[in-house]
Amino acid sequence: MAEYAVVDPATGETIRTYPTISDADLDAAVGRAHAAHPGWGRGTSVEDRAAVIRRVGELHTERRDELAAIIGREMGKPVEQALGEVDFSAEIYGYYADRAAQFLADEPIELLDGEGSAFIRRSSLGVLLGIMPWNYPYYQVARFAGPNLLLGNTILLKHAPQCPESAAAIEQLFQDAGLPADAYINVYATNEQIERTIGDRRVQGVSLTGSERAGAAVAEIAGRNLKKVVLELGGSDPFILLAADDLDAVVEAAVDGRMENGGQACNAAKRFIVIDELYEPFVEKLTAAISQIQPGPASSADTTLGPLSSTAATDRLEEQVKRATDQGATLRTGGERDGNFYGPTVLTDITPENDAYREELFGPVASVYKVGSEDEAIALANDTDYGLGSYVFTTDPDQALRVADRIEAGMVFVNAVGAESAELPFGGVKNSGFGRELGRFGADEFVNKKLIRVVA
Repeated sequence: MAEYAVVDPATGETIRTYPTISDADLDAAVGRAHAAHPGWGRGTSVEDRAAVIRRVGELHTERRDELAAIIGREMGKPVEQALGEVDFSAEIYGYYADRAAQFLADEPIELLDGEGSAFIRRSSLGVLLGIMPWNYPYYQVARFAGPNLLLGNTILLKHAPQCPESAAAIEQLFQDAGLPADAYINVYATNEQIERTIGDRRVQGVSLTGSERAGAAVAEIAGRNLKKVVLELGGSDPFILLAADDLDAVVEAAVDGRMENGGQACNAAKRFIVIDELYEPFVEKLTAAISQIQPGPASSADTTLGPLSSTAATDRLEEQVKRATDQGATLRTGGERDGNFYGPTVLTDITPENDAYREELFGPVASVYKVGSEDEAIALANDTDYGLGSYVFTTDPDQALRVADRIEAGMVFVNAVGAESAELPFGGVKNSGFGRELGRFGADEFVNKKLIRVVA
Protein backbone atom coordinates (compact mmCIF):
# COMPACT_ATOMS: atom_id res chain seq x y z
CA MET A 1 0.00 0.00 0.00
CA ALA A 2 1.23 3.49 -0.84
CA GLU A 3 2.45 5.63 2.06
CA TYR A 4 0.27 8.56 0.91
CA ALA A 5 -3.17 7.80 -0.43
CA VAL A 6 -6.73 9.07 -0.41
CA VAL A 7 -8.80 6.16 0.93
CA ASP A 8 -12.50 6.88 1.34
CA PRO A 9 -13.20 5.73 4.92
CA ALA A 10 -16.88 5.17 4.12
CA THR A 11 -16.15 2.59 1.42
CA GLY A 12 -12.50 1.61 1.80
CA GLU A 13 -11.94 2.59 -1.84
CA THR A 14 -8.46 3.87 -2.70
CA ILE A 15 -9.17 6.93 -4.80
CA ARG A 16 -5.62 8.04 -5.56
CA THR A 17 -2.09 7.34 -4.40
CA TYR A 18 0.79 9.80 -4.21
CA PRO A 19 4.50 8.96 -4.52
CA THR A 20 6.73 9.45 -1.48
CA ILE A 21 9.47 12.01 -1.92
CA SER A 22 12.99 10.72 -2.51
CA ASP A 23 15.78 11.46 -0.05
CA ALA A 24 17.52 13.64 -2.61
CA ASP A 25 14.38 15.63 -3.39
CA LEU A 26 13.66 16.10 0.32
CA ASP A 27 17.16 17.42 0.91
CA ALA A 28 16.68 19.76 -2.03
CA ALA A 29 13.34 20.94 -0.59
CA VAL A 30 15.00 21.83 2.70
CA GLY A 31 17.63 23.71 0.74
CA ARG A 32 15.02 25.62 -1.24
CA ALA A 33 13.12 26.63 1.89
CA HIS A 34 16.40 27.69 3.51
CA ALA A 35 17.36 29.76 0.48
CA ALA A 36 13.92 31.40 0.39
CA HIS A 37 14.12 32.61 3.98
CA PRO A 38 16.28 35.75 3.56
CA GLY A 39 14.06 37.14 0.84
CA TRP A 40 10.81 36.37 2.63
CA GLY A 41 11.91 36.99 6.21
CA ARG A 42 14.14 40.03 5.81
CA GLY A 43 13.56 41.21 2.26
CA THR A 44 9.77 41.49 2.46
CA SER A 45 7.95 44.07 4.57
CA VAL A 46 5.50 43.11 7.28
CA GLU A 47 2.74 44.74 5.25
CA ASP A 48 3.55 42.68 2.15
CA ARG A 49 3.68 39.46 4.15
CA ALA A 50 0.34 40.31 5.74
CA ALA A 51 -1.20 40.90 2.32
CA VAL A 52 -0.20 37.40 1.22
CA ILE A 53 -1.56 35.81 4.39
CA ARG A 54 -4.82 37.75 4.01
CA ARG A 55 -5.15 36.48 0.43
CA VAL A 56 -4.64 32.91 1.62
CA GLY A 57 -7.65 33.35 3.88
CA GLU A 58 -9.71 34.83 1.06
CA LEU A 59 -8.88 31.88 -1.18
CA HIS A 60 -10.09 29.49 1.50
CA THR A 61 -13.43 31.28 1.37
CA GLU A 62 -13.56 31.34 -2.43
CA ARG A 63 -12.77 27.61 -2.68
CA ARG A 64 -14.63 26.44 0.42
CA ASP A 65 -16.87 23.91 -1.36
CA GLU A 66 -13.96 22.30 -3.18
CA LEU A 67 -11.81 22.20 -0.04
CA ALA A 68 -14.61 20.74 2.07
CA ALA A 69 -15.25 17.95 -0.44
CA ILE A 70 -11.58 16.94 -0.32
CA ILE A 71 -11.51 16.24 3.39
CA GLY A 72 -14.81 14.42 3.14
CA ARG A 73 -13.06 11.99 0.82
CA GLU A 74 -9.90 11.82 2.89
CA MET A 75 -11.13 11.42 6.45
CA GLY A 76 -14.92 11.29 6.33
CA LYS A 77 -15.75 14.72 7.75
CA PRO A 78 -19.44 15.64 7.23
CA VAL A 79 -19.78 18.45 4.72
CA GLU A 80 -21.24 21.05 7.10
CA GLN A 81 -18.41 20.47 9.57
CA ALA A 82 -15.88 20.52 6.74
CA LEU A 83 -17.18 23.87 5.55
CA GLY A 84 -16.95 25.14 9.11
CA GLU A 85 -13.32 24.07 9.30
CA VAL A 86 -12.49 25.88 6.06
CA ASP A 87 -14.22 29.02 7.32
CA PHE A 88 -12.36 28.89 10.65
CA SER A 89 -9.07 28.51 8.77
CA ALA A 90 -9.89 31.59 6.71
CA GLU A 91 -10.64 33.47 9.94
CA ILE A 92 -7.24 32.52 11.36
CA TYR A 93 -5.32 33.83 8.36
CA GLY A 94 -7.35 37.04 8.45
CA TYR A 95 -6.76 37.44 12.18
CA TYR A 96 -2.98 37.33 11.80
CA ALA A 97 -2.95 39.51 8.69
CA ASP A 98 -4.99 42.19 10.44
CA ARG A 99 -2.66 42.24 13.46
CA ALA A 100 0.71 41.96 11.73
CA ALA A 101 1.95 45.42 12.70
CA GLN A 102 0.76 44.99 16.29
CA PHE A 103 2.35 41.58 16.80
CA LEU A 104 5.68 42.56 15.20
CA ALA A 105 6.03 46.01 16.70
CA ASP A 106 9.13 46.74 18.76
CA GLU A 107 8.53 46.24 22.48
CA PRO A 108 10.21 48.87 24.66
CA ILE A 109 11.82 47.92 27.97
CA GLU A 110 11.81 50.28 30.92
CA LEU A 111 15.42 50.57 32.06
CA LEU A 112 16.26 50.57 35.75
CA ASP A 113 19.01 53.16 35.37
CA GLY A 114 17.13 55.22 32.81
CA GLU A 115 20.19 55.68 30.60
CA GLY A 116 19.60 55.25 26.87
CA SER A 117 16.96 52.83 25.62
CA ALA A 118 16.27 49.16 25.07
CA PHE A 119 13.66 47.21 23.20
CA ILE A 120 12.79 43.77 21.86
CA ARG A 121 12.62 43.36 18.11
CA ARG A 122 10.99 40.19 16.81
CA SER A 123 12.37 38.46 13.75
CA SER A 124 12.06 35.11 12.02
CA LEU A 125 14.24 32.07 12.72
CA GLY A 126 14.33 30.33 9.33
CA VAL A 127 12.95 27.01 8.11
CA LEU A 128 10.26 25.41 10.29
CA LEU A 129 9.05 21.85 9.94
CA GLY A 130 5.34 21.26 10.48
CA ILE A 131 4.05 17.72 11.11
CA MET A 132 0.26 17.77 10.85
CA PRO A 133 -2.54 15.31 11.73
CA TRP A 134 -5.51 14.11 9.72
CA ASN A 135 -8.41 15.19 11.94
CA TYR A 136 -8.42 18.90 10.97
CA PRO A 137 -6.44 19.04 7.71
CA TYR A 138 -6.85 22.79 7.06
CA TYR A 139 -7.26 24.22 10.55
CA GLN A 140 -4.12 22.58 11.93
CA VAL A 141 -2.03 24.00 9.08
CA ALA A 142 -3.61 27.45 9.42
CA ARG A 143 -2.76 27.86 13.08
CA PHE A 144 0.86 26.82 12.42
CA ALA A 145 1.60 28.35 9.03
CA GLY A 146 -0.39 31.59 9.36
CA PRO A 147 1.54 33.27 12.19
CA ASN A 148 4.90 31.77 11.29
CA LEU A 149 4.83 32.86 7.67
CA LEU A 150 3.74 36.28 8.87
CA LEU A 151 6.85 36.39 11.07
CA GLY A 152 8.98 35.65 8.00
CA ASN A 153 9.78 31.99 8.63
CA THR A 154 9.57 29.54 5.76
CA ILE A 155 7.68 26.26 6.02
CA LEU A 156 8.33 22.63 5.19
CA LEU A 157 5.02 20.81 5.73
CA LYS A 158 4.55 17.07 6.22
CA HIS A 159 0.88 16.27 6.36
CA ALA A 160 -0.73 13.01 7.49
CA PRO A 161 -0.40 10.17 4.95
CA GLN A 162 -4.17 10.04 4.49
CA CYS A 163 -4.39 13.76 3.63
CA PRO A 164 -2.28 14.14 0.49
CA GLU A 165 -5.00 15.83 -1.56
CA SER A 166 -5.73 18.52 1.00
CA ALA A 167 -1.98 18.97 1.54
CA ALA A 168 -1.52 19.69 -2.16
CA ALA A 169 -4.53 22.01 -2.17
CA ILE A 170 -3.08 24.05 0.70
CA GLU A 171 0.26 24.42 -1.05
CA GLN A 172 -1.57 25.59 -4.18
CA LEU A 173 -3.47 28.17 -2.12
CA PHE A 174 -0.22 29.70 -0.91
CA GLN A 175 1.21 29.81 -4.41
CA ASP A 176 -1.94 31.38 -5.81
CA ALA A 177 -1.92 33.95 -3.00
CA GLY A 178 1.49 35.18 -4.12
CA LEU A 179 3.78 33.55 -1.58
CA PRO A 180 7.30 33.40 -3.03
CA ALA A 181 8.34 30.08 -4.47
CA ASP A 182 9.76 27.74 -1.83
CA ALA A 183 8.54 29.70 1.19
CA TYR A 184 5.98 26.93 1.77
CA ILE A 185 6.78 23.43 0.52
CA ASN A 186 4.58 20.37 0.92
CA VAL A 187 6.50 17.08 1.19
CA TYR A 188 5.15 13.53 1.12
CA ALA A 189 7.83 12.18 3.43
CA THR A 190 8.09 9.06 5.56
CA ASN A 191 8.55 9.16 9.33
CA GLU A 192 12.14 7.99 8.89
CA GLN A 193 12.87 10.82 6.47
CA ILE A 194 11.33 13.34 8.86
CA GLU A 195 13.51 12.07 11.70
CA ARG A 196 16.56 12.94 9.62
CA THR A 197 15.08 16.27 8.57
CA ILE A 198 14.56 17.37 12.18
CA GLY A 199 18.31 17.02 12.68
CA ASP A 200 19.17 19.07 9.58
CA ARG A 201 21.04 22.19 10.66
CA ARG A 202 18.97 24.28 8.23
CA VAL A 203 15.75 23.48 10.11
CA GLN A 204 15.26 25.82 13.07
CA GLY A 205 12.13 24.46 14.73
CA VAL A 206 9.46 21.79 14.68
CA SER A 207 5.72 21.91 15.36
CA LEU A 208 3.80 18.67 15.71
CA THR A 209 0.17 17.96 16.38
CA GLY A 210 -0.40 14.26 16.91
CA SER A 211 -0.20 11.39 19.32
CA GLU A 212 1.66 11.30 22.60
CA ARG A 213 4.02 8.69 21.16
CA ALA A 214 4.79 10.78 18.08
CA GLY A 215 5.36 13.85 20.23
CA ALA A 216 7.81 12.04 22.48
CA ALA A 217 9.76 10.79 19.46
CA VAL A 218 9.93 14.22 17.83
CA ALA A 219 10.88 15.94 21.11
CA GLU A 220 13.70 13.45 21.66
CA ILE A 221 15.20 14.03 18.23
CA ALA A 222 14.72 17.80 18.45
CA GLY A 223 16.28 17.87 21.90
CA ARG A 224 19.40 16.08 20.71
CA ASN A 225 19.69 18.67 17.96
CA LEU A 226 18.80 21.69 20.13
CA LYS A 227 15.69 22.59 18.14
CA LYS A 228 12.69 24.51 19.47
CA VAL A 229 9.53 22.37 19.52
CA VAL A 230 5.81 23.05 19.92
CA LEU A 231 3.73 19.96 20.66
CA GLU A 232 -0.06 19.60 20.73
CA LEU A 233 -0.77 16.00 21.64
CA GLY A 234 -3.65 13.93 22.96
CA GLY A 235 -6.26 14.81 25.50
CA SER A 236 -8.85 13.24 27.78
CA ASP A 237 -10.69 16.44 28.56
CA PRO A 238 -13.06 16.51 31.53
CA PHE A 239 -16.56 17.97 31.28
CA ILE A 240 -17.49 18.79 34.89
CA LEU A 241 -21.16 19.33 35.70
CA LEU A 242 -21.77 20.71 39.20
CA ALA A 243 -25.04 22.65 38.85
CA ALA A 244 -27.57 23.43 36.12
CA ASP A 245 -30.68 25.55 35.66
CA ASP A 246 -31.36 23.96 32.28
CA LEU A 247 -30.15 20.36 32.16
CA ASP A 248 -31.38 19.90 28.60
CA ALA A 249 -29.09 22.71 27.43
CA VAL A 250 -26.16 21.17 29.29
CA VAL A 251 -26.84 17.80 27.66
CA GLU A 252 -26.98 19.46 24.26
CA ALA A 253 -23.58 21.01 24.95
CA ALA A 254 -22.27 17.63 26.11
CA VAL A 255 -23.40 15.95 22.89
CA ASP A 256 -21.87 18.72 20.78
CA GLY A 257 -18.65 18.63 22.77
CA ARG A 258 -18.25 14.88 22.36
CA MET A 259 -19.58 14.18 18.87
CA GLU A 260 -18.13 17.02 16.80
CA ASN A 261 -15.78 15.65 14.13
CA GLY A 262 -16.92 12.14 15.06
CA GLY A 263 -15.37 12.55 18.50
CA GLN A 264 -11.98 12.72 16.80
CA ALA A 265 -10.66 15.89 18.39
CA CYS A 266 -7.84 16.11 20.90
CA ASN A 267 -9.75 18.68 22.95
CA ALA A 268 -13.17 17.05 22.73
CA ALA A 269 -15.09 16.57 25.97
CA LYS A 270 -14.36 12.92 26.70
CA ARG A 271 -14.92 12.32 30.43
CA PHE A 272 -18.20 13.60 31.85
CA ILE A 273 -17.85 14.13 35.60
CA VAL A 274 -21.27 14.76 37.13
CA ILE A 275 -22.31 15.69 40.67
CA ASP A 276 -24.36 12.90 42.24
CA GLU A 277 -27.73 14.68 42.38
CA LEU A 278 -27.61 15.33 38.61
CA TYR A 279 -25.96 12.06 37.59
CA GLU A 280 -28.98 9.87 36.85
CA PRO A 281 -31.01 12.47 34.93
CA PHE A 282 -27.89 13.52 33.02
CA VAL A 283 -27.05 9.94 32.01
CA GLU A 284 -30.65 9.31 31.00
CA LYS A 285 -30.88 12.42 28.85
CA LEU A 286 -27.37 12.00 27.38
CA THR A 287 -28.04 8.38 26.45
CA ALA A 288 -31.36 9.29 24.84
CA ALA A 289 -29.81 12.14 22.83
CA ILE A 290 -26.80 10.16 21.68
CA SER A 291 -28.85 7.13 20.71
CA GLN A 292 -30.78 9.32 18.26
CA ILE A 293 -27.67 10.18 16.25
CA GLN A 294 -27.34 8.11 13.10
CA PRO A 295 -24.04 7.93 11.21
CA GLY A 296 -24.31 8.89 7.57
CA PRO A 297 -22.35 9.80 4.42
CA ALA A 298 -19.98 12.75 4.67
CA SER A 299 -21.44 14.31 1.51
CA SER A 300 -24.94 14.75 2.99
CA ALA A 301 -25.84 18.09 4.58
CA ASP A 302 -28.00 16.17 7.06
CA THR A 303 -25.10 14.10 8.40
CA THR A 304 -23.72 15.05 11.79
CA LEU A 305 -21.65 11.90 12.31
CA GLY A 306 -19.65 10.40 9.48
CA PRO A 307 -17.39 7.35 9.43
CA LEU A 308 -14.28 7.23 11.53
CA SER A 309 -11.19 8.29 9.65
CA SER A 310 -9.83 4.86 8.79
CA THR A 311 -10.14 1.15 9.38
CA ALA A 312 -7.22 1.29 11.82
CA ALA A 313 -8.97 3.99 13.86
CA THR A 314 -12.21 2.02 13.95
CA ASP A 315 -10.43 -1.19 14.90
CA ARG A 316 -8.74 0.54 17.81
CA LEU A 317 -11.89 2.16 19.15
CA GLU A 318 -13.88 -1.07 18.85
CA GLU A 319 -11.19 -2.93 20.77
CA GLN A 320 -11.05 -0.26 23.49
CA VAL A 321 -14.80 -0.31 24.09
CA LYS A 322 -14.90 -4.11 24.18
CA ARG A 323 -12.03 -4.17 26.65
CA ALA A 324 -13.75 -1.53 28.78
CA THR A 325 -16.96 -3.59 29.04
CA ASP A 326 -15.01 -6.79 29.62
CA GLN A 327 -13.38 -5.02 32.57
CA GLY A 328 -16.71 -4.01 34.09
CA ALA A 329 -17.90 -0.83 32.39
CA THR A 330 -21.61 -0.58 31.57
CA LEU A 331 -22.57 0.01 27.94
CA ARG A 332 -25.62 2.30 28.07
CA THR A 333 -26.01 2.63 24.31
CA GLY A 334 -24.02 2.12 21.12
CA GLY A 335 -20.98 -0.04 20.58
CA GLU A 336 -22.12 -1.22 17.14
CA ARG A 337 -19.90 -1.10 14.09
CA ASP A 338 -20.75 -1.08 10.38
CA GLY A 339 -17.54 -0.87 8.40
CA ASN A 340 -15.89 2.34 9.60
CA PHE A 341 -19.17 3.73 10.91
CA TYR A 342 -19.19 3.44 14.70
CA GLY A 343 -22.39 4.02 16.62
CA PRO A 344 -22.43 6.78 19.26
CA THR A 345 -21.72 5.17 22.62
CA VAL A 346 -22.14 5.91 26.32
CA LEU A 347 -20.10 4.10 28.99
CA THR A 348 -20.60 4.30 32.75
CA ASP A 349 -19.24 2.51 35.83
CA ILE A 350 -15.62 2.87 34.78
CA THR A 351 -13.32 2.23 37.73
CA PRO A 352 -9.68 3.29 38.08
CA GLU A 353 -8.70 -0.34 37.43
CA ASN A 354 -10.33 -0.25 33.99
CA ASP A 355 -8.01 0.54 31.08
CA ALA A 356 -10.61 3.01 29.78
CA TYR A 357 -10.06 5.16 32.87
CA ARG A 358 -6.58 6.11 31.58
CA GLU A 359 -6.98 5.85 27.81
CA GLU A 360 -8.02 8.47 25.30
CA LEU A 361 -11.07 7.19 23.39
CA PHE A 362 -10.75 8.87 20.00
CA GLY A 363 -14.24 8.56 18.60
CA PRO A 364 -17.94 8.98 19.47
CA VAL A 365 -17.73 7.44 22.95
CA ALA A 366 -18.75 9.34 26.09
CA SER A 367 -17.57 8.11 29.50
CA VAL A 368 -19.66 9.30 32.46
CA TYR A 369 -18.52 9.38 36.10
CA LYS A 370 -20.44 10.21 39.31
CA VAL A 371 -18.86 12.33 42.06
CA GLY A 372 -20.10 13.49 45.45
CA SER A 373 -18.44 16.89 45.73
CA GLU A 374 -16.56 19.68 43.98
CA ASP A 375 -13.26 18.41 45.42
CA GLU A 376 -13.94 14.89 44.17
CA ALA A 377 -14.77 16.24 40.71
CA ILE A 378 -11.49 18.16 40.54
CA ALA A 379 -9.48 15.19 41.77
CA LEU A 380 -11.02 12.95 39.12
CA ALA A 381 -10.55 15.56 36.40
CA ASN A 382 -6.86 15.84 37.26
CA ASP A 383 -6.31 12.08 37.60
CA THR A 384 -4.97 11.75 34.06
CA ASP A 385 -1.66 12.06 32.27
CA TYR A 386 -3.27 14.54 29.87
CA GLY A 387 -3.94 18.24 30.35
CA LEU A 388 -5.21 19.83 27.16
CA GLY A 389 -8.68 21.34 27.58
CA SER A 390 -11.53 21.16 30.09
CA TYR A 391 -15.13 22.26 30.55
CA VAL A 392 -16.92 23.42 33.70
CA PHE A 393 -20.70 23.78 33.91
CA THR A 394 -22.19 25.43 36.96
CA THR A 395 -24.64 28.19 37.89
CA ASP A 396 -22.24 29.61 40.49
CA PRO A 397 -19.69 32.02 38.93
CA ASP A 398 -17.45 31.89 42.01
CA GLN A 399 -17.42 28.11 41.86
CA ALA A 400 -16.63 28.23 38.13
CA LEU A 401 -13.47 30.28 38.65
CA ARG A 402 -12.51 28.31 41.75
CA VAL A 403 -12.69 25.04 39.83
CA ALA A 404 -11.00 26.53 36.76
CA ASP A 405 -8.03 27.57 38.90
CA ARG A 406 -7.57 24.03 40.17
CA ILE A 407 -7.89 22.10 36.92
CA GLU A 408 -4.56 20.93 35.48
CA ALA A 409 -5.09 21.87 31.85
CA GLY A 410 -3.99 24.41 29.30
CA MET A 411 -7.56 25.60 28.65
CA VAL A 412 -10.78 25.86 30.66
CA PHE A 413 -14.12 26.73 29.09
CA VAL A 414 -16.92 27.68 31.48
CA ASN A 415 -20.51 26.88 30.47
CA ALA A 416 -19.56 26.49 26.82
CA VAL A 417 -18.20 24.05 24.26
CA GLY A 418 -16.96 24.88 20.78
CA ALA A 419 -15.87 28.32 21.99
CA GLU A 420 -12.40 28.23 20.40
CA SER A 421 -11.50 31.27 18.31
CA ALA A 422 -8.54 32.67 16.41
CA GLU A 423 -7.61 35.06 19.21
CA LEU A 424 -7.64 32.42 21.97
CA PRO A 425 -4.38 30.55 22.65
CA PHE A 426 -4.57 26.78 22.24
CA GLY A 427 -2.33 24.26 23.97
CA GLY A 428 -1.86 21.99 26.96
CA VAL A 429 0.27 20.78 29.84
CA LYS A 430 1.46 17.39 31.10
CA ASN A 431 1.42 14.74 28.34
CA SER A 432 -0.74 16.93 26.13
CA GLY A 433 2.35 18.85 25.07
CA PHE A 434 3.73 22.36 25.43
CA GLY A 435 3.79 25.64 23.59
CA ARG A 436 0.79 27.58 22.29
CA GLU A 437 -0.86 28.19 18.96
CA LEU A 438 -3.42 30.82 17.96
CA GLY A 439 -3.84 34.26 19.47
CA ARG A 440 -0.94 36.52 20.36
CA PHE A 441 0.99 33.60 21.83
CA GLY A 442 0.85 31.66 18.55
CA ALA A 443 2.92 34.38 16.91
CA ASP A 444 5.51 34.31 19.69
CA GLU A 445 6.87 30.74 19.61
CA PHE A 446 9.21 30.48 16.62
CA VAL A 447 10.66 33.96 16.77
CA ASN A 448 13.91 35.62 17.78
CA LYS A 449 13.07 38.11 20.51
CA LYS A 450 16.21 40.11 19.99
CA LEU A 451 17.27 42.60 22.62
CA ILE A 452 18.63 45.89 21.26
CA ARG A 453 20.19 48.11 23.93
CA VAL A 454 21.23 51.64 23.01
CA VAL A 455 23.37 53.80 25.26
CA ALA A 456 23.50 57.48 24.29
